[in-house]
Amino acid sequence: MTSLRHKPDTARDGYLDAARECILDVGWRRTTLTEVARRAGVSRMTIYRTWPDMPTLLGDLMTREWAGVVTAEVAAGADADPVGRIVSGIVGTTAALRRNELFVRIVELDPELILPYLFSRRGRSQDLILGLTAEAVEQGQRAGAIRRGNPVAIARALLLAVHGFVLSVHTMVDDRVTAEELDAELATLITRTLQP
Repeated sequence: MTSLRHKPDTARDGYLDAARECILDVGWRRTTLTEVARRAGVSRMTIYRTWPDMPTLLGDLMTREWAGVVTAEVAAGADADPVGRIVSGIVGTTAALRRNELFVRIVELDPELILPYLFSRRGRSQDLILGLTAEAVEQGQRAGAIRRGNPVAIARALLLAVHGFVLSVHTMVDDRVTAEELDAELATLITRTLQP
């Protein structure tokens, strides 16, 4: 079985773009590999040779989509101090995911697709986030800007804390509290968690 993580190419990106369009139009449950092939302008067998089923294709699509969000947000805070870089990356990624049209569509129509990543296992995107965060924590520790502790455990604790800000922040927003205020609280939470 071929996977996005092994052989990225422009044709594959085109197929993933077609799958993304399908999911945005009709949702995950109504998207088929046949429809992805039709939208991509290729035969069904071309898609089937690349992905044996929709869950495999969705895994690659989500990895590409979320990795793009994370990479952009991490780059945006690259000039900050060690703690500021992590805060900027996490808070920016959290807000960007909540605005991402594919993420929003999945949460609205097919939220069960996200449950395995909350209750059963980590996904490739989560591992990417954890790796980047642990590396940034370790660098900050070496510079004396971040408290001591296992960088991997710190990264995982931060990711666990952030899940609610990504998935549930809308339940806490009303006429008394805005999403921006909650994001500011998240920034404070991360900053105080990391400071020596």
